[in-house]
Amino acid sequence: QVQLVESGGGLVQPGGSLRLSCAASSRSFSRFWFNTMAWYRQAPGKERELVAAITNGGSTNYADSVKGRFTISRDNAKNTMYLQMNSLKPADTAVYYCNGDVAGNYYWGGGTLVTVSS
Repeated sequence: QVQLVESGGGLVQPGGSLRLSCAASSRSFSRFWFNTMAWYRQAPGKERELVAAITNGGSTNYADSVKGRFTISRDNAKNTMYLQMNSLKPADTAVYYCNGDVAGNYYWGGGTLVTVSS
């Protein structure tokens, strides 16, 4: 089993920035690594959607709605993934979840709430 824990959410004004982190750990495996890691979000009343993804090699892709504003990155040595969010909009308000693929098994974090409001 692998555990993912998100942090960094909160309340921010439109146009502001936040940096989310996703830290991975395991009590079962002394060493593990993720293939693809990703950030998803779910706004109230809407389905969960992919925000950004990053492969083990560093290739990235983004939802059109966040291109140019969000940047995904990862530190494999620390088993940590990040999402730098700039120029935030009220439409970005959602619970943000991290997701990671370890040998074909997908794991989810519990989510962190981002609220963009004045």
